Amino acid sequence: MTWSRFVAIGDSFTEGLMDDVGPDGRHRGWADRTAEVLAVDNPGFTYANLAVRGRLMKQVMDEQVPAALTLAPDLVSVAAGVNDTLRRSYDLDASMTALENGVRALRGSGADVLVFAFGDPSRRSSVMSSVRDRIARANSATQAIAEHYGCMVVNFWGRAVFDDDVFWDGDRLHLSPAGHALASAAALEALGVGDERWRTPAPPSAIPPLPMRAVGHARWAKDHFGPWLMRRVQGRSSGDDVTPKRPTLGPMD
Repeated sequence: MTWSRFVAIGDSFTEGLMDDVGPDGRHRGWADRTAEVLAVDNPGFTYANLAVRGRLMKQVMDEQVPAALTLAPDLVSVAAGVNDTLRRSYDLDASMTALENGVRALRGSGADVLVFAFGDPSRRSSVMSSVRDRIARANSATQAIAEHYGCMVVNFWGRAVFDDDVFWDGDRLHLSPAGHALASAAALEALGVGDERWRTPAPPSAIPPLPMRAVGHARWAKDHFGPWLMRRVQGRSSGDDVTPKRPTLGPMD
């Protein structure tokens, strides 16, 4: 199938944090990479990216879905909810109700919708194992919503291919450029444009010796976990004062 107006909504995952930086000074990300493929041999193809880092599910649905609808897209990607699972006050029902309301509105406009079931964080980090069950339940609800409304699904749960550190940034939360390329390949397969080759894990990278890993843990705590915790305490978000990088539909370079 060919689409001509693709709009991506969500949080830092879709904004593209930690991918290569483009000519506009903003990170590319899996959605930009996917749009570049969809634009090939597709005259008139346009793309907008409304995602903003740090956004919670209800914020994405309340702020970005109406903005997306004004652009009359024929394809919308929806990826959000992981930030919610990291909050002490996480409410699965409220988060998934917001997602369903947003998906219903988008599908009602006639747009095709692509949603995401996210990966198991405990495969890579014992620290993140505390949110494993939250993400698993959110994924189940997301897949049920997708089936009910006829959405396409990118399913990362249980995929060993993402276990390699090469696909992750040093903050251990965002994808690296290689990870964004892999996520784009997965999205293209779900859209019927790509294939299954992305699912095959590469030979694992060498595991650093224990002293180096200890230094890495300490550096991560200082550079990433500490600032994240401070923002939570102060009630701030990494997305404060950040605006969408592609707020209107436009052609790909």
